[in-house]
Amino acid sequence: ACTGIENIDEAITLLEQNNWDLVAAINGVIPQENGILQSEYGGETLHGPAYGPTSHSPAASSTPSSSSAFRHVVPSRQIVERQPRMLDFRVEYRDRNVDVVLEDSSTVGDIKHILENELQIPASKMLLKGWKTGDVDDSTVLKSLHLPKNNSLYVLTPDLPPPSSSHSGALQESLNQNFMLIVTHREVQREYNLNFSGSSTIQEVKRNVYDLTSIPVRHQLWEGWPSSATDDSMTLAVSGLTFPCHRLTVGRRSSPVQTREQSEEQCTDVHMVSDSDGDDFEDATEFGVDDGEMFGVASSALRKSPMMPENAENEGDALLQFTAEFSSRYGDCHPVYFIGSLEAAFQEAFYGKARDRKLLAIYLHHDESVLTNVFCSQMLCAESIVSYLSQNFITWAWDMTKEANRARFLTMCTRHFGSVVAQTIRTQKTDQFPLFLIIMGKRSSNEVLNVIQGNTTVDELMMRLMAAMEIFSAQQQEDIKDEDEREARENVKREQDEAYRISLEADRAKREAQEREMAEQFRLEQIRKEQEEEREAIRLSLEQSLPPEPKEESTESVSKLRIRTPSGEFFERRFLASSKLQVVFDFVASKGYPWEEYKLLGTFPRRDVTQLDPNKSLLEVKLYPQETLFLEAKE
Repeated sequence: ACTGIENIDEAITLLEQNNWDLVAAINGVIPQENGILQSEYGGETLHGPAYGPTSHSPAASSTPSSSSAFRHVVPSRQIVERQPRMLDFRVEYRDRNVDVVLEDSSTVGDIKHILENELQIPASKMLLKGWKTGDVDDSTVLKSLHLPKNNSLYVLTPDLPPPSSSHSGALQESLNQNFMLIVTHREVQREYNLNFSGSSTIQEVKRNVYDLTSIPVRHQLWEGWPSSATDDSMTLAVSGLTFPCHRLTVGRRSSPVQTREQSEEQCTDVHMVSDSDGDDFEDATEFGVDDGEMFGVASSALRKSPMMPENAENEGDALLQFTAEFSSRYGDCHPVYFIGSLEAAFQEAFYGKARDRKLLAIYLHHDESVLTNVFCSQMLCAESIVSYLSQNFITWAWDMTKEANRARFLTMCTRHFGSVVAQTIRTQKTDQFPLFLIIMGKRSSNEVLNVIQGNTTVDELMMRLMAAMEIFSAQQQEDIKDEDEREARENVKREQDEAYRISLEADRAKREAQEREMAEQFRLEQIRKEQEEEREAIRLSLEQSLPPEPKEESTESVSKLRIRTPSGEFFERRFLASSKLQVVFDFVASKGYPWEEYKLLGTFPRRDVTQLDPNKSLLEVKLYPQETLFLEAKE
């Protein structure tokens, strides 16, 4: 009644996508002006009907269509309902466990329907066992069974043969295969080549085709599906499609005859979306009338050339053409559009330093909207708007006119903002474009602050932008504070690490100096030892080579020499007067005083004996019969 969706499978799919939250599912499908309010009051949930007798009044239709896509309208009447009790079921089937969450107002048949989608088993072939109150039938309401919150059930399929390993392997292989669907749009005679995995459902195919053709699933008329494809929840792997390529044809379902109630409902939808007061206005696109022709102008005359090429491989090249075409149409005074992919725009706006971050404004253009020229020329190109955007925003643009480009943006939107935002944009009518999305980057996600529609004024647009900046500035100040604290901690840590590094360097240098000093001392000690050993060897050699000391009773002439050392000690020895002076030198050296280092001096007359010819005899140098000499170190 609220959404006009007649296909029960489509309705259930929408509920499953919203985790069986009825309010979220309806808000994601119906236009934003027909939102449903959900608020807590005394522990109960208040639901306001989006449609009904009060919705048809002029007051209800006067809601500005430029409202944010995330602001729900409070209905004039509210119905107080008891919060439903949720029941959790864990259902076991062979080697699988399926978790099911349902309200207690649901039936046993609802559980089987969910299991049919999960297990790919017809509900009529299932026997659901494990009820503590005995066997029940499909129409039994869960509330009547007085079940606890957590329940365990199991499924029996006695009419189905047990799966063989080969069959399971073949099914798994089919689920992993990719199917190429060649879909022909009958009205425009255009083909789309779509790739889907075998695990995709027929419902997913129809919803993707809706993104490309703007034909709602409930209005799609298909040709080419196999006769075995009887359920939209069936996967492509088991639907009987021709692998790897299968041809399909889709068109808009015609509805030439409408009942009075259907006509009034359709008029109410258009009335609330377009703010028209005419009771007999009908959706012209349902009868093949182009939006441009409704206002007496052919659509082809509204634009010179496309703003963006269709199926552009590079987003940067597409944005270059968009900027050039925008300048040619509306002049050079316009926002500076970011040239690059949406991911690159995120990087530029959100992932720099906190002081340099900005909001991201996404402009969605649509050539077939009657608001586009006015919005672009009078609002988007106003100097105040251009200046404010350039200072505070990164502005990125996309053209939604071509179906392929529209589908591509919806895919990007789902990936970055989630299915709720994508569904909100998907449900926007052509004449609600252009759209202006204000995005604020957060630590873990990107938040859509506002969705501004084309039917606005310069003042209202500026007010929306400034309101978004206030929210962003508050968040930015927190981010700057956190970043400054983090940098301060990192600076302290860097200083500590640097001081520790310097300390380690100093310790290492000190240790290396000590090691060098010890090595040098060891080297000098080794040299000293070697020198001493060498000197000792020479001394011993000289001592052994000395002639024997003559006796006092010797008949030969004997010279008696008394030698005083630098330390004051004396030592005496007798030498033959005929002995050479070199023998005296060798004797003194054998006592540890080599003549190369010491001088041997006579007392009277004072003379340096070491300067005399060592080959002369003691008699010739007048060291006979006795003489006192003393040693003195050479300088």
